[in-house]
Amino acid sequence: MKLKEIAHSRTGDKGNISVISVIAYDPADYAFLEEKITAERVSSWFGELVHGEVTRYEIPSIAALNFELKAALGGGVTRSLALDMHGKSLGSALLEMEV
Repeated sequence: MKLKEIAHSRTGDKGNISVISVIAYDPADYAFLEEKITAERVSSWFGELVHGEVTRYEIPSIAALNFELKAALGGGVTRSLALDMHGKSLGSALLEMEV
């Protein structure tokens, strides 16, 4: 199944860092997400799009994982001519991952 079947996402940005939250629809699925969606897997999923470190933060109180993707926005919002300067589509792309 795809990640989007059990979770939704929210994204944000700060400079050249993209932040993606993955939130379980059902808190009972949080442990599964925690096991399957590692920082290494997210880094591999995005491949060459992310040029820096991927860090995962766990937020069990709201059944969410928060990922910080460094060097992921082509220099940052004010320095990039990329179509998706804020990285908003990265959350949707992550939800396509098979879990």
